[in-house]
Amino acid sequence: MPDHTRRIIHIDMDAFFASVEQRDDPELRGRPVAVGYAGARGVVAAASYEARRFGVRSAMPSSTALRNCPELLFVKPRFDVYRAVSQQIRTIFSDYTPLIEPLSLDEAYLDVTANLRGLPSATATATEIRGRILTETGLTASGGISYNKFLAKLASDQNKPNGQFVITPAQGARYVEGLSVGRFHGIGPKTAAKMNAMGIATGADLKAQPLDVLQAHFGKAGAWYYAIARGEDDRPVNPNRKRKSSGSETTFDTDLTDPAAIEAGVLSQADEVWAWCEKTGMYGRTVTVKAKYADFQIITRSRTLISPASDQAILRAVSLDLIRLVLPPAKGIRLLGVTVSGFDLARPAKGDAEQLALKF
Repeated sequence: MPDHTRRIIHIDMDAFFASVEQRDDPELRGRPVAVGYAGARGVVAAASYEARRFGVRSAMPSSTALRNCPELLFVKPRFDVYRAVSQQIRTIFSDYTPLIEPLSLDEAYLDVTANLRGLPSATATATEIRGRILTETGLTASGGISYNKFLAKLASDQNKPNGQFVITPAQGARYVEGLSVGRFHGIGPKTAAKMNAMGIATGADLKAQPLDVLQAHFGKAGAWYYAIARGEDDRPVNPNRKRKSSGSETTFDTDLTDPAAIEAGVLSQADEVWAWCEKTGMYGRTVTVKAKYADFQIITRSRTLISPASDQAILRAVSLDLIRLVLPPAKGIRLLGVTVSGFDLARPAKGDAEQLALKF
């Protein structure tokens, strides 16, 4: 009988932005490096593995990163270089399959069920791809190989950096059972905490939950959690995938009423969204700010710009303008969020961005 099992590879570059900087500047090699800005309102876009040992992470405020690692070296981002290297890597992928789904500049899914080079297995294909990336770019990549996207992404984290891992169909369900739910792609810290409060700490605990219980607690996502707890994911690798929006939000331990604290909360979310924009090279024209009050009433305010918000200062300014429309608040605010949509893959010319900034 024919084998209809898909063979999916998830390639994830190792500390991509920071690794490019260390590759291009020998003085940075072996030292804790953060790509970003060290100013009071700066944010870390990426951190080297040396910096990560001190707890430095992407989207972290620069001030926090420096407290964690006083010897941290900040390097100004060079996104034009990162995009050029990403295109080099994408060209390598295309030698093996036309089914490539980029997730950002530094990671992608590849469906190599029928690889173009006739290699005997997905494992051999991943090994060759990673070897070519190292030879042609001087950078290391990690690979996850499995029969679906969910497991391939989990597998690419297993032996980082510069390693790969295979999860076969016979191993998938058992592998998931042993993981903490916080490691699952698509389950963020807040959802993991909610699951933990329900007694769901591992994949095995999640698998034990009936579908109707998961749907009652997590809505539409309940069916997804039910499936991945069993190692199931039917999503195809989609080379034409287009993301419609990206956002960040946080729920506060204490309801906010002070306008300065509310503005600071919005700026923090805007910075997290900006870090994603820079990582993916996607810049949105529409900015939306969301606030959830203490009584769970939700309000949103949006603005669509004439050009994509291609500068962090612009995204921050628009976000502040929008939240100020509801200040001072009529009641305490328990959640704030910022979202960008209406993506344009290309930044406007510098003059366009400057002209847009003048509006604020």
